[in-house]
Amino acid sequence: MTRASRSPVNLLGRDVSARIPSRDATKGMIRMEERDAAVWEAALPFLRTRDNDAHTLVSYGIARALLEMVPEGDPDVVLPAIILHDTGWSTVDETVAFDAIAPDRDGSLHHIVIQHEKEGARIAREVLGALGHPRAAIDEIAEIIDGHDTRLTALSVNDALVKDADKVWRVSPHGIDVAVPRFGLTREESAILNASRAVDDLFTPAAQAMSRAFLAWECMTESPQWLQTTPRELGA
Repeated sequence: MTRASRSPVNLLGRDVSARIPSRDATKGMIRMEERDAAVWEAALPFLRTRDNDAHTLVSYGIARALLEMVPEGDPDVVLPAIILHDTGWSTVDETVAFDAIAPDRDGSLHHIVIQHEKEGARIAREVLGALGHPRAAIDEIAEIIDGHDTRLTALSVNDALVKDADKVWRVSPHGIDVAVPRFGLTREESAILNASRAVDDLFTPAAQAMSRAFLAWECMTESPQWLQTTPRELGA
């Protein structure tokens, strides 16, 4: 069944689809606008490693939500930056990349993390220049990407939002899913590890609230009590 298909189960027994509100009820749902989609298409060849394509999409959605709550942010900077921020990993061998970000890393591969930042900034300049983005925006985006993992402070509200969107992904269902096989963890271990790398390192209250909501879902759906629930909505 595709995401667009209607459920084959209808416990109510009648069609209520005519009563579904317009998409405005969900603020239009988050979809890439045409300009962002052009950046995505250009970035995609550089994102085919380490689940970076899916990571980028989830981070983009988080960034869009954060921009609604932090109106001081500039979507013309934040959104291209989050789409392009990890393109530099395409220049690094995947095995080396895993070692560079592993929980037991000792710092000897710190230069690899820096490499992906600098290469990402270079790729961003090339992509955005070809797409005709303003020079000032390109310069700011490249500066944000060059340091998005290693720089512990935020240069601006735009930088803070990019950093936060990237980190909140870690405690999203996808972020927790990815770390399980990547590091040979249980799901609980993955959640604990990713929370330690995200929750206390966020810059904006909006991102902190979002990360705690993700963790609340994770904790409850992995709890012993969840196993006692009856999935009546599935007809069981």
